[in-house]
Amino acid sequence: MSNREKLKKLILDVFLLDESEFSFELQRAQVDTWDSLGVVSLAVGVHQTFGYHFTPEEATSIQSVADVIKLLETKGISFDA
Repeated sequence: MSNREKLKKLILDVFLLDESEFSFELQRAQVDTWDSLGVVSLAVGVHQTFGYHFTPEEATSIQSVADVIKLLETKGISFDA
């Protein structure tokens, strides 16, 4: 499974989304469950899935799926299609 697929599965699971609701352009404002608890759940999921632990500042600054990808790519985790 590619990192893009892993991230998609993680986002679907954490935010209780249907696959039809997902896109890699998805914004935090579009997801009702992407609240403070969702931020913590996403951070835990990213740590379990990719081995990277967000700092509190990183976790709270993420506003989209693209932000997650950009941040993880800076840590050496590739999301090439």
